[in-house]
Order: sequence, then C-alpha cells, then structure tokens
Amino acid sequence: MPEIPMPMLGFGTAADPPVEAKIVRIAVLQAIELGYRHFDTAALYNSEQPLGEAIVDAINSGLIKSREQLFITSKLWCSDAHPQHVLSAIKKSLQNLKMDYIDLYLIHWPVSSKPGIHEYPIKKEDFLPMDFKSVWAAMEECQKLGFTKSIGVSNFSCRKLADVLATAKIPPAVNQVEVSPCWQQQQLREFCKSNGVLVVGYGPLGSIGTFYGTNRVMESQVLRDIAKAKGKTVAQVALRWGYEQGIGVVVKSYNKERMKQNLEIFDWSLSDDERRKISEIPQSRACLGKDYTSPYGPYKTIEELWDGEL
Repeated sequence: MPEIPMPMLGFGTAADPPVEAKIVRIAVLQAIELGYRHFDTAALYNSEQPLGEAIVDAINSGLIKSREQLFITSKLWCSDAHPQHVLSAIKKSLQNLKMDYIDLYLIHWPVSSKPGIHEYPIKKEDFLPMDFKSVWAAMEECQKLGFTKSIGVSNFSCRKLADVLATAKIPPAVNQVEVSPCWQQQQLREFCKSNGVLVVGYGPLGSIGTFYGTNRVMESQVLRDIAKAKGKTVAQVALRWGYEQGIGVVVKSYNKERMKQNLEIFDWSLSDDERRKISEIPQSRACLGKDYTSPYGPYKTIEELWDGEL
C-alpha cells in the first residue's frame, strides 16, 4: 500500500482527444472544490503542468491548506524507461507539477522505447525490451531519494509483475490496469492481492476515446437495470462496484455535474444479487494495447503483451 492513504476514488486527467491546458486546469480546480483529493497524471498526458498550476491556485484561494492534502500519481513514459533516464524523468515531472515529491510513481507500460523520442503512438521500429530489473532499481532509487512516496507499475500482466517482484527490494505498491464491470480482471486481482499489490482500475466506465474504448459499460443492460432500481446512474453503479471490490478507481470527466455524481458512491451499496448479476456480465478487454506491439519490439502480438490475459 502507498505510504499516505490513497483515496480510493481518483480523478483522471488523460483526455482523449487531448484538450487545452486551460480546460484541465479548470476541471482540476472544480474537482478539488467538489472534494476529489487523488489526481492521476502522466508524462504522456501533457496534464502535469496544468494540474500543478490548478493545485497552486487551490492553495492560494484557500480551497485546500497545502499540497499534503492531495495524493498525486504520475507515470514514467516508455522513452524514459531506461535505468539512466528514470531519475531525470521524475525530476521533470516534479518540475511540471511544481512539487517536491509525488505520492505514487508508476512505470506506464512494460516496454521501453528509443530514449529522447517522446511521442505517442511510438514508431514501430523504436520499441525496445525493458530491462525490468534495472529500471525497477532506478524506480526504487526515486523512492529512496524522496522524490516519490511509493512506486508501482501500470498495465503489467501477472507474469510481468512476477518478473518485477522477483528482483524488487521495494515491491510495487500498485498495479494500475483496466478494470470495469465488463473487464473484471479476476485472475490479476487475485495475483496482486496475494502479493500485497493494490490494484487501481482505469477505464471504469469504458473510456470511450480515439485510441481505444467501449460503450459496453454505459450500455450494459445489467448495469442499467440495477441503476434504475436504485435510482442511480450507470456510472455510479460501475464505480460503486469497483469500490466494493476493494480496488482504487480512477475516473475522468470534465463535466462538473458528472464529476459530482461520480463522487456520490459512498453512502449506499450493491446487494449480493446485484453483485452476482455484475459478475456474470460477458468479459472483454477494451484497451488492447495494440500500439505497444511491434514486429520489431519485444511484444509482437497483444497475446504476448498481456501474456494471454485476454
């Protein structure tokens, strides 16, 4: 578990398609005002800077007393996932965020790319296998130096997480992966639990976007029926389900009314029957990660990327 208690509901800042920094800044300020205290960003999202600016605004205007009241997650991009570049990458993230430390720093994907070329999608010929042992040792160094309170991974299968655990002196606190009622990740969640790794779920509502996504969550008849019976929204039912599974949930909305609704999941619960119905929803992954496969890279197919967890 991360050192500082991590609020189980986080506010995501990955906008797809990308939005202007000003929009991110306004949304984050509104989120803080509504009560969000956990914010998720990444070097890739171009949202570190506006997030940092919004937090400065929130402190100056008295919405919060200090940065210590917030839990901030950021992520190491593939082009910096080389032992000699990890430290400079986290320093750059801290500079963008205007902070001395972050609460959680994650390896964004289990693959490296050509250093110095910061782009997405990554060119197929720029993919490189990640040296898990040495990159993880550099992540541990970030924690020892106090640049981050906790370290973890993102988009790691059971097998890849086991590879990191095999040599880790500080085990990953978190594995942030896609989790929703339509992709429940039972096997991975059990593996993480047995190894003391907290699962944080992204895409809890299906994450409809340019690069990946599905409307299966929002259009699920099972979830719609439960929402109607409870007088809740489908999104609230999906988020409550994640919360009841004991996982962290990161949800992104820049619509103030939906941001408010997404927070209203803590004073009610699902019945055993409702949970059973949700457990029977047909399963499929929305974020296939095709952009991280390459004929020249370490993972030529999505089966190799996820080690068959599809």
